[in-house]
Amino acid sequence: MNYDIKDITLADEGKETIEWADREMPVLRLIRERFEREQPLKGLTLGACLHVTTETANLVRTLQAGGANVALCASNPLSTQDAVAAALVKYYDVPVFAICGEDNVTYYKHINAVLDMQPNLTMDDGADLVSVLHKERTDLLQNIIGGTEETTTGVIRLRAMEQHGVLKYPIIAVNDADTKHLFDNRYGTGQSTIDAVIRATNLLLAGRTLVVAGYGMCGRGVAARARGMGAHVIVTEVDPLKALEAVMDGFSVMPMSEAAKRGNIFITVTGDISILREEHFAVMKDGAIVCNSGHFNVEIDIPALESMSIRKRRIRGHVDEYTLQDGRKIYLLAEGRLVNLAAAEGHPAAVMDMSFANQALCSEYMAKNAATLERRVYPVPKEIDREIARLKLASLGVQIDTLTPEQEKYLASWEEGT
Repeated sequence: MNYDIKDITLADEGKETIEWADREMPVLRLIRERFEREQPLKGLTLGACLHVTTETANLVRTLQAGGANVALCASNPLSTQDAVAAALVKYYDVPVFAICGEDNVTYYKHINAVLDMQPNLTMDDGADLVSVLHKERTDLLQNIIGGTEETTTGVIRLRAMEQHGVLKYPIIAVNDADTKHLFDNRYGTGQSTIDAVIRATNLLLAGRTLVVAGYGMCGRGVAARARGMGAHVIVTEVDPLKALEAVMDGFSVMPMSEAAKRGNIFITVTGDISILREEHFAVMKDGAIVCNSGHFNVEIDIPALESMSIRKRRIRGHVDEYTLQDGRKIYLLAEGRLVNLAAAEGHPAAVMDMSFANQALCSEYMAKNAATLERRVYPVPKEIDREIARLKLASLGVQIDTLTPEQEKYLASWEEGT
């Protein structure tokens, strides 16, 4: 089996952490049990470009149980857990191409290694696999029946491809499922991002001013957790509705040009480029900390920060100190990449349980229905979303009401009024 990982001797450690995460993923376990019986993915090769973590390993196990041949590469150069990659190779026979800290050339070499497996289904986190497939490996498009996409940034890219008429096969936007973005994005990103900032810096958040750029579901989660830790939270936004919601949630809202003067810690979660740039660095306080929890490192204009600096040094494991010409220091965490995965362990398994349940069930849906779907980005079918919520509640021991026949009749009628 072909693979490229850091160290196969880490496999035992990785297997133990995979088993630990599996305890927190009961919905995925139930799906795995059914997949073993029904084999809905039998005979299909699935190429996955995902963060190589313990949670992803349990998704891969589930896809394998369904009969799929899975090849895996990293969707971020710094997010791979090397022990997990080793365990997937040694104990689960998965061709993995991922090394934490890999350079850009190796990153794309690994993507191409997965494509060399000639997948029938793609599973992406950020749409890099799909992008390379459409730009450089078009000869393989004839093999592809469909795909899924995990994250906001990837869905944005795929919808742009659809609008420009270049998307060559149907893809389901897993990110947009309620059981994904309402929980993974909000609670997962919120907790894991704050965890990463604290691990990287060992700073006390209480009393500090923390600026959150973007008030989507990820920004909501980060802002809420930061406030819970005692930080004074400022939100910046371009969407008036989201900005208004942030105001009503009790946060200060202002342009980044003003927030840059006030903040001690800055976290970007927008999915766009150059959120923090030269004019913002120019007015930041001495000792300001900047980091990103959006998918790509382009949210922080790192080249501008480097051009403004007279010195750069690594002062802690995930902290780079930039000394500006006037003597002020700005600290960049995790090289501007996904801080929650680079400096911590990413989302807790309990929320990834739902996200990856969506991935598994949407892959099954695509395998069964791809022939009737158009070349566009589709939402997760509502029945899948609701079934995952039902299974999650059951795993938590939570029961809910059901409508009586009288209530169903009332909701379906128009004759009855007050």
